[in-house]
Amino acid sequence: MKNFCLYFVLSLPGILLAQLESLETSNLRLIYYSKGHEYIVPHLARSFENALRFHEKLFDYKPDEKITVLLEDFEDFGNAGAISIPNDYIKVSLAPFSFVYEIRPANERMNWMMNHELVHIVAGDKPAGSDRFFRKFFGGKVFPVPEDPESIYYSYLTNPREYAPRWYHEGAAVFLETWMAGGMGRAIGPYDEMVFRSKVMNSNRIYDMIGLESEGTTIDFQVGANSYLYGTRFISYLGYRYGPDSLITWLSRSDSSKHYYSAQFRNVYGLPIDREWDNWIKWEHGWQQANLDSIRVFPVTRARNISNTALGSVSRAFYLPGTHKILTGIRYPGQIAQIAEIDVRTGQIDEIQDITGPALYFVTSLVYDPVRQVVFYTTNNYGWRSLNRLDLKSGDNERLMKEARIGDLAINPQDGALWGVRHFNGISTLVRIPPPYTEWNQVYSFEYGNDIFDLDVSPDGTRLTVALARNDGTQKLIIMDPEKLMAGDKTYDILFDFDINSPANFVFSGDGNYLYGSSYFSGVSNIYRYNFLKSDMDILTNAESGFFRPVPLGGDSLIAFQYTGEGFVPVMIADQAIDSVGAIEYLGSHIIRKYPELSKWALGSPRSVNIDSLQIYRGPYNTFTNIRMNSFYPVIQGYKKYAAFGMRTDFADALGLSGFDLTASYTPNSNLPESERLHAGIQFRHWNWKIFSDYNLADFYDLFGPTRRSRKGYSLGVEYTQSLIYDEPKVLNLVLHLEGHAGLERLPDYQNVVATSQELLTTRAALQYEFVRKSLGAVDAERGIKWELVSHNDFVNHEYIFMFYNNLDLGFSLPVNHSSFWLRTSLGYSFGDRYDPFANFFFGGFGNNWIDYRSEKRYRSDYSFPGSEINAFGGKNYAKAMLEWNLPPIRFRHLGYPALYANWLRTALFVSGIRANLDGSPAPETPQQYGYRRTLFNAGAQIDIKLVMFSNLSSFLSFGYARAFEENVSVTDEVMISLKIM
Repeated sequence: MKNFCLYFVLSLPGILLAQLESLETSNLRLIYYSKGHEYIVPHLARSFENALRFHEKLFDYKPDEKITVLLEDFEDFGNAGAISIPNDYIKVSLAPFSFVYEIRPANERMNWMMNHELVHIVAGDKPAGSDRFFRKFFGGKVFPVPEDPESIYYSYLTNPREYAPRWYHEGAAVFLETWMAGGMGRAIGPYDEMVFRSKVMNSNRIYDMIGLESEGTTIDFQVGANSYLYGTRFISYLGYRYGPDSLITWLSRSDSSKHYYSAQFRNVYGLPIDREWDNWIKWEHGWQQANLDSIRVFPVTRARNISNTALGSVSRAFYLPGTHKILTGIRYPGQIAQIAEIDVRTGQIDEIQDITGPALYFVTSLVYDPVRQVVFYTTNNYGWRSLNRLDLKSGDNERLMKEARIGDLAINPQDGALWGVRHFNGISTLVRIPPPYTEWNQVYSFEYGNDIFDLDVSPDGTRLTVALARNDGTQKLIIMDPEKLMAGDKTYDILFDFDINSPANFVFSGDGNYLYGSSYFSGVSNIYRYNFLKSDMDILTNAESGFFRPVPLGGDSLIAFQYTGEGFVPVMIADQAIDSVGAIEYLGSHIIRKYPELSKWALGSPRSVNIDSLQIYRGPYNTFTNIRMNSFYPVIQGYKKYAAFGMRTDFADALGLSGFDLTASYTPNSNLPESERLHAGIQFRHWNWKIFSDYNLADFYDLFGPTRRSRKGYSLGVEYTQSLIYDEPKVLNLVLHLEGHAGLERLPDYQNVVATSQELLTTRAALQYEFVRKSLGAVDAERGIKWELVSHNDFVNHEYIFMFYNNLDLGFSLPVNHSSFWLRTSLGYSFGDRYDPFANFFFGGFGNNWIDYRSEKRYRSDYSFPGSEINAFGGKNYAKAMLEWNLPPIRFRHLGYPALYANWLRTALFVSGIRANLDGSPAPETPQQYGYRRTLFNAGAQIDIKLVMFSNLSSFLSFGYARAFEENVSVTDEVMISLKIM
């Protein structure tokens, strides 16, 4: 949940200078930022109102607030997300969908997304009697904030159904989306059937409830997509076995329902949800075995494995003549996504080039130029794609165009020009990129809702084939003439109509007489061959699981990729037409036959909605003037080991871009002076700016030391953050900070150092660079670089003290999956008096509290030195280095309960050394806190166990131990136990 909301903030730098606009009805606040998006706004609003009317009737639901919808174009492929706390909020991406492997149908996407996302809003927002009471009591729906963990409980009281696993939310939305679209949806999806059919065929594990969330969404090559797959399947099974009425009763919140989703399940179905999940798994085996038997009525295609290793996800592949190798992009758990060569004789996989920003299913858009032995590929495939070129002969790799937003690459062998599809403002545009590939030329922009993908160009350069998906869900394989296209003739011919199935990955044979591709035309993905000489389509395979991405070799065989439970495996199959293929049954088809009343769920066209009559406002949206109170609630804080009691109030606009929170508390303890018993803090946020002020700062986690943030005195500060580079995973941020303090007793950053002045003015400027990567299924960054340069300047005691420090981390992945080695360094220098505490850096301790919310890996911080006391020593300059080895994580398949379970255990071993006051005199026998040269070493270990509470709140239970060594000083050690909340 926290990451979901953070996404919205991080996604908005591109529109900071844009004027936000909105269209409002009594139920909707639709916000957008580009004139280029205005054409779709009325249709999106109509789709929203159309879907909401259906959900209001089905769930007996009426929203208490306007539902905010943000329309954006931050990615090259469409998606959406929704959350119902603190406000009802939907993000909608305008870009065309990805149709790879037919993981979703080709429905009109605005209508489809509103049908789907409003299920999340209704399921999370609809209140029962107690929910209404607590929403009034707390002034709204409470969003859980790490600084005040009591808010977690308050949030559950106001929105209990938000705290359900992702499979529950996505499965419900997919089930309803299917029938709202008249049966076109993933509940009748060939990909979903293939996934579970393959698990049964290959005797792969079908995860139980806890195993799905703790292991299945982390080590499986489909990671988080498994929440959709399993959720859709389980909820469809419930609909099939018990009917849609009981399903809606379970999903809906009413006065007679239970708070927690699993308790409500037992209330409706009369047995524990995990027991019914086991029943579903048994049923699924029987269902898929019957489908396998249907396929095996005809001879199944025999395939010879090229590699014994499943490659996870794969891109388009190319055969390299003379080398007996295929070239493709791969992404599988344990390894960084890469372009690889695979020897078809031995199966050996050789990494050629890392891919930054790989996509989950298609990895990268890749094309090979055999004449120049050059590979073109895309990076940042979840954002705005960049075009890159890799020279296989020299190994040179260069970025040709940043954020070109072009993919589905194909090359014309005759002139070397690239053809591709550009996504911009929701439109698919056919483009041509001539050498030297630094500029693209628009050829033809299709109308909204007509999207193209999977291009290829014939060897003679005279034919361009494209897969075309239409708004009504139908898809066709079409052919165009590149020369005519360049002359302005945009006509095309239909080679084959695949109805509602995708003509996927169709590529030309070497002689140009055939096209090879795949389709679920029979319900199973098989390889098809189009014969230009006969104008006819042949089927070449009868697959048990599914074949994809054919690579023609010429002769009597070809290479394809066979789906398995662990990903795609390259195989060799015969290039020979067959007469018959087996068909399968879709679970969704059986559901609609058993419960024909589901046909009444089909929505009429959103065109029936008169949005003009519903519209009550159309104009600018100002984040500042739209700030409203979200909630207020009691809090507990800590101040100097004493408990303080108070209230927190949160205010924000609908997008969360502007707002403030105010906290005030009081310590009713006579041991404190009266002047220190009142505590207050306010933080105001507006776009990139943050203004904050504290009076006798208190902190909840000070109740669970040893690290303490509470401070006597008052402060006022302002901070500005700007992304100078935002090319994930490469990010460079500038942070400017100004803060004044008065009434100081301790240094603001060092709890155990007495302040020699009550007044302090601090300015700080920081450059923070990060370019780190991790493999699929990793629990931490495994390779890359982190760098931070900070200038910290104090004005204190009528003097300026200039300080700077530099942190540099370098990481290297090891041959063992998910194991890495890191070198972490820090250097600092101060121009002040070495005996002035304000001019010193201080070090010591792990830094974790027993209960905490900051990073569990605090031992990596520049100010930490495990094994010694917090702020145990310091210096006006220092040099520090740490060697860290992260061991492969141990994953738990079933440890805990649905409301609290463990994902994995991670172990890190570290040794570090530091020399403080490099130019100072050696310390006397009794070490001094600062002023003298000191050299210390330590060695330690930390174990982190990831926990999940309330189904979607991540926490960490950490255990650490370290020993610190210093010449002529007794060895000290430290034990650390910490529970990080959120």
